[in-house]
Amino acid sequence: MKFYYETDRLSLKVLDGANAQDILRFHQANRKLFEQYEAQRPENFYTEDYQRRVLNHEFHMCIRQTGIRFWIYEKTDPDHVIGTVCFRNIIRHVYQSCEIGYKFDPHSWHHGYAQEAVSKCIEIAFYELNLHRITAHIMPDNTASIRLAERIGFQLEGVARKSALIRGVWEDHMIYSILHP
Repeated sequence: MKFYYETDRLSLKVLDGANAQDILRFHQANRKLFEQYEAQRPENFYTEDYQRRVLNHEFHMCIRQTGIRFWIYEKTDPDHVIGTVCFRNIIRHVYQSCEIGYKFDPHSWHHGYAQEAVSKCIEIAFYELNLHRITAHIMPDNTASIRLAERIGFQLEGVARKSALIRGVWEDHMIYSILHP
């Protein structure tokens, strides 16, 4: 697996702590939206030091292939992060599976960037990481994420009731999966 990929319009990069300022800006700009769907953040989450430590940790996870996060850029604006796609909980042996997560700046919505980036990442997972199964856990009110997953080929398997603590509330998540073709 490489740490840099391209699609027709996008660059997908694995980053390290040197990019903490850019990632902090991405999180700050999208704070209100992202916090609706994610766990409570530590007090120092919105600091450059915290983002640097997370990026370095994720970089080492990528090397070990236990988790991989790609940061997404438009080729025409290579210094501005528009989103991220990650694979977490990569399990080898008999499972060859992982979970996928993705989030994009609303300014990049309705251009097909998320579909282009997620599709490329799934291709990497299936054909380079040799994974068999990818699952997505999506809150029922996150219709944009559900539509994206279904367009790419994910199928609904069921609902995990009260499966994740989001902003202090146990929330249901719809479980979608896609299998290596």
